[in-house]
Amino acid sequence: MYYAATHDETETIVLGEKVGKMLRPGDFVALYGDLGSGKTRFAQGVALGMGVGTSTRVTSPTYTIMNEYSGAFPLYHFDLYRLGGDSDVTELGFEEYFSGQGICLVEWAERLVSELPDEFLKISFCHEGGEGRTILFEGFGDRYLELLRMLFRGGVGSFD
Repeated sequence: MYYAATHDETETIVLGEKVGKMLRPGDFVALYGDLGSGKTRFAQGVALGMGVGTSTRVTSPTYTIMNEYSGAFPLYHFDLYRLGGDSDVTELGFEEYFSGQGICLVEWAERLVSELPDEFLKISFCHEGGEGRTILFEGFGDRYLELLRMLFRGGVGSFD
């Protein structure tokens, strides 16, 4: 497990941008954390890192459940806050995106159980008072373990 600390929204966006630059088609990123913990700011950074233009407003799709953005690859940004669990995801047909050629970025991934892929990048956001956040990264599968080794090549607790 690796971690990074951010002190404000801008740092959270920059961290997401660095991750976004490393993602490739088929990747699945699961975001965990309470309301207001930084998941959407991080998603905005991921979109920037993937080449989604700055004129595109990246917002949390709480009511639409999924927003699609065009960058170097399609970005499927999910917010599962309003869903009850796997059965809702299956009923809405989202699992086809989860194994598609775009990148899936899923807020409130804890709503998934059986629909969560075997291999994915798990990122957990924790409030540290004010705008400070501790962000924990955990890779499941060789692809994500290597991604984290590259991302944190400066050591645990630091971010290149």
